[in-house]
Amino acid sequence: MDDIRQFKEWQRFFQGADVVDVKTIESRNDLRTFVAASFSYHPWWVVMLYRIRTLIVCVLGLVKHEAPEQLPDLKPAQIPFAPGEKAIFFTVRLAKEGHYWIAETPPDKHLKAYVGILAEPLTSGLKRYYLVTIVHYLHWTGPVYFNLIRPFHHLVVGCMARAGARDY
Repeated sequence: MDDIRQFKEWQRFFQGADVVDVKTIESRNDLRTFVAASFSYHPWWVVMLYRIRTLIVCVLGLVKHEAPEQLPDLKPAQIPFAPGEKAIFFTVRLAKEGHYWIAETPPDKHLKAYVGILAEPLTSGLKRYYLVTIVHYLHWTGPVYFNLIRPFHHLVVGCMARAGARDY
């Protein structure tokens, strides 16, 4: 994929974006399996980062979202593909079986963010997966917040990509 922003179905999510981050990895997993494994990645240190995030949210006066009591280990069949359905705390916005899946974070006053996964078929059964984060700042606290978490974002999303690519 020469430029992920040129992907026609996703154009509306890219328009006016302040941040677009793309991670790529190759895997034999199908899209459902990749999404399920990626979003089931939550080792102790990621849980700790979410706890630290709670402090940042308080300091910046951001919306406090209720954290799930237990982080799920999703199965491929549990990944919704219909717009409006929930995947953990994300809301599916656009999905096409075997091709792409994009969801939105819960509403906030500081930013709007989307996470998407695009599958590009390669030779010999491999797929190249693009994990895309699209961020739109809504308030001055948006860039402050995102720049505080940016190094951890890169680390976590990279680890999620590797988790999604592992044999399931």
